[in-house]
Amino acid sequence: MSQYTALTLGGTEWTPEFVTFLDPESCIACGRCFKVCPRDVLNFVDSDEEEDEDVSAAAKMVIQDANDCIGCGACGRMCPKKCFTFEAKEV
Repeated sequence: MSQYTALTLGGTEWTPEFVTFLDPESCIACGRCFKVCPRDVLNFVDSDEEEDEDVSAAAKMVIQDANDCIGCGACGRMCPKKCFTFEAKEV
């Protein structure tokens, strides 16, 4: 099978890579990925842990709807901890 490819406006081939995993151990819940995602792929959820008043302890980032990912990779480029894993789609 081959990978799904598209063309940019300039005609260059581009292979989108879709988010498949967000490492909860590395994520600091800074929200940068959430702010740049053009779709509703990511979301904050309340954390069960209430260690202190730090934002990262009060909430955590999760992949809410991976099927809505368009493969732009913006979340991964913005993540300071490199928490995301991406894969190209086979067609």
